[in-house]
Amino acid sequence: MAEVLVYVDHVDGAVRKPTLELLTLARRIGEPVAVALGNGAADTAAALAEHGATRVLTHDAAEYADYLVVPKVDALQAAFEAVSPAAVLVPSSAEGKEIAARLALRIGSGIITDAVDLEAGDSGPVATQSVFAASFTTKTRVSKGTPVITVKPNSAAVEAAPAAGAVEALEVTFGALATGTKVTARTPRESTGRPELTEAAIVVSGGRGVNGTENFAIIEALADSLGAAVGASRAAVDAGWYPHTNQVGQTGKSVSPQLYIANGISGAIQHRAGMQTSKTIVAVNKDAEAPIFDLVDYGVVGDLFDVVPQLTEEINTRKG
Repeated sequence: MAEVLVYVDHVDGAVRKPTLELLTLARRIGEPVAVALGNGAADTAAALAEHGATRVLTHDAAEYADYLVVPKVDALQAAFEAVSPAAVLVPSSAEGKEIAARLALRIGSGIITDAVDLEAGDSGPVATQSVFAASFTTKTRVSKGTPVITVKPNSAAVEAAPAAGAVEALEVTFGALATGTKVTARTPRESTGRPELTEAAIVVSGGRGVNGTENFAIIEALADSLGAAVGASRAAVDAGWYPHTNQVGQTGKSVSPQLYIANGISGAIQHRAGMQTSKTIVAVNKDAEAPIFDLVDYGVVGDLFDVVPQLTEEINTRKG
């Protein structure tokens, strides 16, 4: 069976969930070979092997932390040349898409971004995409070279599938451009104790109807009762009620959780583009004609200031 390269997103050896999802998809089309780079790369092996990686190629160097993107592209290209894979899978983060695009250009291959599913085809992997502001679903295949595919978080379930996970050192030679853009400072993200927005299984969002920064406490309380991430519409972010890092939509982040709860959000097309691939969508809005109700699986016509606290209380009661 052909091998499939999987780029590993990890933090000091702790493998992030989207990578484990990629291993599930990679097993559909071949044998996963993981590529882990940077500090703690070797520590990823156990988790990767547990989820199906037959081999783990590792390399650590200061360049991965000190410089942007290009050193990782150099390493992924080295892995590509060593393995000759049937496909390359990369998490669909901002950095992941830049790495994938640069790699595809170097190896003369086509690229598919933001896939939400992947299956084996007669002429190579076939990716499912949600396109044109999530108005259409397409089946896409790369027609030239080795497919380079970025996959959105929550596109597949994490499935244990123990494999050898043999750790092998990857030989990497950095090019002249690897040190072109230096990282001069880092500011750790302030922890909220909630899941990362793009990776969360449940997202609770607030929009214009929340009507103020202080009222987002209602949204946060519901999110915390569910162990969810907190999102916001562009209207709420533009009003200064919530940080841009939590914006969901065409000009914010795209999410695809198992459950998305929209509170006081009208359902403008730019917001729908960022959450329409959610598996189950629930909306609370006092306007029965709000466009969001055309999209939802379950809708509640009512004042969010009445509905959301009652929902939070009921969830906490059942948990207790």
